[in-house]
Amino acid sequence: MKHLLTIYHGSEHTVREPLYGYGRKNNDYGSGFYCTLDLELAKEWSARNPVKDGFVNIYSFDATGLDVLDLSREPALVWLTVLLENRTFSVKGSLAASASAYLRDNFMPDYETADVIYGWRADDSYFAYANDFINGALSLQSLKKAMTFGNLGMQYVLKSKKAFSRIIFEDVIRTSAKEYYKKRMKRDQEARESYLYDERFVFEKDDLYVTDIIRQEIKKDDPRIQ
Repeated sequence: MKHLLTIYHGSEHTVREPLYGYGRKNNDYGSGFYCTLDLELAKEWSARNPVKDGFVNIYSFDATGLDVLDLSREPALVWLTVLLENRTFSVKGSLAASASAYLRDNFMPDYETADVIYGWRADDSYFAYANDFINGALSLQSLKKAMTFGNLGMQYVLKSKKAFSRIIFEDVIRTSAKEYYKKRMKRDQEARESYLYDERFVFEKDDLYVTDIIRQEIKKDDPRIQ
């Protein structure tokens, strides 16, 4: 059975032919073509400038038989480890360095062989949560809760040549900077405020912190991290 999808790419430009091998290597999941299955989110992601309209590029995509790494079905630490591999974290001391090394050794998926990666979008607010976790200021339970703040959305990222061969440009729509830049900023602000007032610096003795994960040598299959 074919698995046909409509995917959206928010941009400042029309992108009729996504090119394999292009894109920033320090994106969340490395180089690739970053899309979403949610049209409204794509409109917000296209609104990068408060006065310049953006564009949502619309594609049909045949995902039949592709290797899809679905990070939403993995422990949050797997998602975090992929971020560690690609984004620049604030490593403030020996704890963060040890945490980064431990996660890479024990939670790194074989993400570079996937055709597609599906997972959370780590904008500035989500990235702050991840930073606090590896620096010992946030528990794993609080990290997982914080990742729901603001409903910032999921990414659908094309990684392989095979995936790029399956994408077909269908249409493009112009998005209003005046309307969608405000929505984008509001969503991010709500995520930040929820975190600051709800989670940050709240110590829970029964929660797992990164020091516990290292000392107890917790691995990917441990039920406490699921």
